[in-house]
Amino acid sequence: MLKDLLDSKHCFKLVCGAGNEDVEEIKRLVYLYAVAGCRFFDLSASEEVVDAAKEALEMARVYDAYICVSVGIKNDPHVKKAVIDYSRCVNCGACEAVCLEGAIQNAKVKKNKCIGCGRCWKICSRTAISYVSEEKNLSEVLPAIVEKNIDCIELHAMGLDEEEIFSKWKYINDNYEGMLSICSSRGKLSDEGLVNRIKTMIKDREPYSTIVQADGFPMSGGDDNYKSTLQAVATAEIVQNENLPVYLILSGGTNGKTSELAKMCDINYSGIAIGSYARLIVKKYVDNPDFWIDTNIINEALEQAKPLVDSVLL
Repeated sequence: MLKDLLDSKHCFKLVCGAGNEDVEEIKRLVYLYAVAGCRFFDLSASEEVVDAAKEALEMARVYDAYICVSVGIKNDPHVKKAVIDYSRCVNCGACEAVCLEGAIQNAKVKKNKCIGCGRCWKICSRTAISYVSEEKNLSEVLPAIVEKNIDCIELHAMGLDEEEIFSKWKYINDNYEGMLSICSSRGKLSDEGLVNRIKTMIKDREPYSTIVQADGFPMSGGDDNYKSTLQAVATAEIVQNENLPVYLILSGGTNGKTSELAKMCDINYSGIAIGSYARLIVKKYVDNPDFWIDTNIINEALEQAKPLVDSVLL
């Protein structure tokens, strides 16, 4: 059971991205990290994505893995997609150069790969990039996905729109009996505001039926250093200090240094969720068209992925 994995205190969660719906990329990522030892996978709430992940697990002959699907609210950064204004764009290539997901090519956005991280928006000197929110209608997407025997549903409870957050949280609670996860960061909230939101969301749930994914700095884990992961550890400490009956997972800027820093700071975590950094270190292998036919490509990718997984498992 997923509870057993979380109770082990050695849970590595691969975050493929709530907005990532590149089915082939996800299939390769899940296969690769499953072979490397990962047993918990965070996916977009898409039937095709879930099917691809399950197929990858079968190919890897991994039968003790767990799948979580993530959903967000309007304007949550995880469900936003970049849009380019061609009346302003001069095709300088700056946005393409900073996109870790390979979602921009020749000044065109591949929506199925865009995760709304904001890097392209920050670098654009022409203010030609904006974002549109593409949150999913839960009543349309979740019933079919729940039937696929997923193990967890995660709500990205970011921002200040508490009416929408609690409305979607109620829908998920009413329509799914398994483990739920709350992914939230301080962001525009105070520390007290973050804690109060979590307490309100879990007050009617059974003890340890909820994961709190403490998101330090969402989608910022491109570098493998202590500074990048500092906010993830700090946010986790805020949650830990409340002694809530939840499983605590660190995310947001997480990397190969997260476990070490968390232990130095006495964070009693159940697991670490790694997305941007985990995808970045294997990107050139996952993007290789010969991925499935050249075992050397997979073996070289495993040399990058396994030490990262082991940094959490050991």
